[in-house]
Amino acid sequence: MRVLGLHHVSVVVADTRRSLAFYCGVLGLQQASNRPQLGFPGAWIDLNGQQIHLLELPNPDSTSERPEHVGRDRHMALLVSDLTPYSEALRAADVAVQFSRSGRRALFCRDPDGNGVELIEAGAGGDAQSSQS
Repeated sequence: MRVLGLHHVSVVVADTRRSLAFYCGVLGLQQASNRPQLGFPGAWIDLNGQQIHLLELPNPDSTSERPEHVGRDRHMALLVSDLTPYSEALRAADVAVQFSRSGRRALFCRDPDGNGVELIEAGAGGDAQSSQS
């Protein structure tokens, strides 16, 4: 047995269009066109062979009792080539940003539904061993 990699991460969202504005508009990702009809709204976002699945479904989790620091909550970590333009785009969109406390070039934020997102700069501790919060 051997795990070959990560295929996708799913997040529950309240409004697919609003989430696409964040993931595609602010973060610059691309919506995948191969999402089948699943009986509920949503979208798939392409990540160079992996995906983020946006599921527009009732959220079973509380969004009001989340840890203040996103790195201490459930989150996805995305590897980026340069952190600076993401930091600028998030701030321009009035998205709160928290920088990593570990000294590596990484930041944390939440999408419009409170889902945690970490952005790690490649070559700045952005490998599997150093992606701890």
